[in-house]
Formats: sequence, C-alpha cells, structure tokens
Amino acid sequence: MGAETFMTGNIFHLQRFSLFDGPGIRTVVFLKGCPLRCVWCHNPEGIAAGPQIMYHAGRCIGCGDCGTVCKKGAHVFEQGAHRYDRSLCTGCGDCAAICCTQALSLAGRQVSVEEIMAEIMKDQPYYRESGGGVTLSGGEPLLQADFAIALLKEIKEQGLTGCVETCGMADADKLMMAARFTDLFYFDYKATGEEMHTKLCGAPQAPILDNLARLEDVHARVVLRCPMVPGANICKKHILGIAGTARQYACIYEVQLEPFHRLGIGKAEKLGIGGMYDTEPPARAELERYCCEIAHISGKSCVIS
Repeated sequence: MGAETFMTGNIFHLQRFSLFDGPGIRTVVFLKGCPLRCVWCHNPEGIAAGPQIMYHAGRCIGCGDCGTVCKKGAHVFEQGAHRYDRSLCTGCGDCAAICCTQALSLAGRQVSVEEIMAEIMKDQPYYRESGGGVTLSGGEPLLQADFAIALLKEIKEQGLTGCVETCGMADADKLMMAARFTDLFYFDYKATGEEMHTKLCGAPQAPILDNLARLEDVHARVVLRCPMVPGANICKKHILGIAGTARQYACIYEVQLEPFHRLGIGKAEKLGIGGMYDTEPPARAELERYCCEIAHISGKSCVIS
C-alpha cells in the first residue's frame, strides 16, 4: 500500500448504489470545492472548499446544547430564540455532533484514500455484476486534484472503472494526469458564449473549452452534460451551441440534458446562501424536442437524464 493511499481530502457525501452517475451500480464520492458559482447549483454544500455547518431552523428546539460546546460563540440563545452567527463559525462540527434533532449538520469531512477505498470495496460484487464502479463528483473534484488523482489511481489498481464529473474548470496538467486513470468523463456544458457563461456561472467559458480540446487530444471518452434551466440558459443559441460542440469533438459520444430541479434551494438556505435561481422545471416534451434537434445536428446520441 503506497503513501498516496494515506493522502487526505475533504468530501461532503459518499453515495452507495447510485444508478445515475455512470454505467452500472456505482459509489459516488462528492468532493468539496468548486471554482464556479452557477445560479442554479444543486449541490451548494460543495461550493466552499472547507467544512460548513448547515442549519435547519425548523428542527431547532432551543435546548442550547450547541451554545455550550461552541468555542467561538457562534450560537447565542436570547429569550428562547437561537441566533447562529456564521461569521464566527470555523466549521469544527462540535455543535452538529451534539445536536439531538439534527438541526445542525456538518457538510464536509477529511478522509484518506484508504478510508474511502474501504467503503468502496464493500460493494465490489455489485460493480462486477453490473459493470459499475466509482464516480468522483462535487463540487469540482479536480479542485482537489492530487487527492482525486490518488483516488482514481487506487480505483484503477483495484480493477474498478473510474468516472469523473467535472465542470471543466481545472488545471490543464492535473486534468491530463487524471485522464490517465479515468474511464469516462461527464463534462459539463452549462452555457454558450462568454457573456452567458460568465453571467450564469461566474467564470468564462474559454478555459473549459480548452480543457475539452485536451481531452479530445488524448482520446478520452466523454459524455456532455447540459443542465437545462428555463429562463436562464434555454434558448436557440444554447441548443445550437450544445449540438455544435458535440459534433465538433469525436471524444463526445453522448449528450445528456439535465432538467432543472429545486433540490439545491433548500440546502442553500441551510447554508445561509441567498439568491439561488428558482423556476419551474422544463416540460419533458420540450426537452424531447431539443434532444431530437441536438441529435440531428451533432450525429450523437442525446438523452434526458
């Protein structure tokens, strides 16, 4: 067992028996930290690199236990009301550990490659029978590139398939190192053009497309994943952008349209994050039309995930 096995990283969830993040039955490791700030983010607990406290005010019974263990005075009780000051919180998790109603929970924990692999290998028979494996997600897993690469290498050495879900905003050299141990990339295509991408995702698109071109150069296997958000990125320009990108790169063998959902809004509220985009999910019939158009233009398979 190499030294890399004991490398540590910060994750916020480990999901077993996933059927939606790659072929077969998979374990999905969600890593903390993301360089984008998408207005519709469905995993806002993955944005910050460090651990965070999620506060569900409706579950608080005002017992005051969190206030007794918090060394920074972030939890104050006045006339039975609980006031939580995030500016004082260090994310140590002591309050979450003592909270009997789970009004407080910790998003983020340090784990080693060895610890994660121990969990992953529990389901080895399911991977073998289903053609499954392990998927790294986030956040952006390549923001913790050294940890992600060490984990991917160990996954490969154990004879399992490794997938990476990436927004594409990653160090180019680290991406190429990860590609050596990655069987399949789920590569996000969130908006078309610099103006739309910067407005909706908080960063330019050019570096992301540059990294997609690098995956093309090393003959990676790529699924283009496209969140579809009414009133934000659903427009003719974007549909044509998806189709044109899929047609341009031989490494892309499939396009997946991901309909907007509201699951991130409640989590953002518990993290004290405001201003999350809220709208109705797109109609399936509408997405089916886009799928047909994208498939016709690109010559690639297009499905609704």
